[in-house]
Amino acid sequence: MSFDVLQEKIREKKNPTVAGLDARIEYVPEYIRKEAFEKYGVGLKGAVEALWQFNVGLIDALCDIVPAVKPQAAYYENLGWQGMEMLERTIRYAKEKGLFVIADIKRGDIGSTATAYAEGWLSGAPIEGQVFKSFDADCVTLNGYMGSDSIKPFLEAAKGEDKCAFVLVKTSNPGSGELQNVAAGEGDTVYGLMADLIEKWGAGTEGKYGYIRAGAVAGATYPEELQKLRARMPHTFLLVPGYGAQGGTAEDVQYAFQENGRGAVVNSSRGIICAWQKTGKNGADYQEAARAAAIAMRDDICRFIAIQ
Repeated sequence: MSFDVLQEKIREKKNPTVAGLDARIEYVPEYIRKEAFEKYGVGLKGAVEALWQFNVGLIDALCDIVPAVKPQAAYYENLGWQGMEMLERTIRYAKEKGLFVIADIKRGDIGSTATAYAEGWLSGAPIEGQVFKSFDADCVTLNGYMGSDSIKPFLEAAKGEDKCAFVLVKTSNPGSGELQNVAAGEGDTVYGLMADLIEKWGAGTEGKYGYIRAGAVAGATYPEELQKLRARMPHTFLLVPGYGAQGGTAEDVQYAFQENGRGAVVNSSRGIICAWQKTGKNGADYQEAARAAAIAMRDDICRFIAIQ
């Protein structure tokens, strides 16, 4: 199953991290933007082409360092159909380079709508007896707070494709506690109940490394909760946002891992793709800067865990 694929890539590269591809035009070096705008005009088309060149350069620079990338769909959707077409290209290119692709879509609808989302992002659309794939990600992020019927269509689609999904549990944003930390029953919380549901939804889908097809999102910015969730979800692979720019540290994220550095992947977006903004070279070195930042992140985390 798909978390086996991700774990193998982590072991191969001795690196439990994922680089977030947040496609904001202001993150693109000026010389790339200028060239694209001169050719295609200042607008959606020019922005999309600038971001495409930026993404390709980042993927080329990172593909032998990180095991996975995580494009955030919102940054492509805001560029309309051209942005979504570019996202499809980006996913395809990343997979061609051997990267595991987590589409950060955070969908959370029910019934036939969830099924349609799952077809678009994971299994493909059935048309006249044939199946046609579009985004074809290896994994997606989901919001499960509408219950099992918002998640099961994705898990069913993932099953047929050897793919998987991460479900939000305890997120890294400051307002997460407004709902997720609310008391729910004797000594429990809403996020704790969600953790139990995920283990229940994925039961029976364990792979080679013992992880179910439904993973969980647990932020590095709340290390105490992260530690509790790791103990509570022994069969669940964790996606850990919040490292770096949001304040999470390597010491914090160590709690996401199990024996031999398994069972988790840590995300950094701006810290990697915007590393060029701190070098003083106006982006001419954006690939080298991203690569150096990714290596530094790997080495930082691996001070606390040993991947085997």
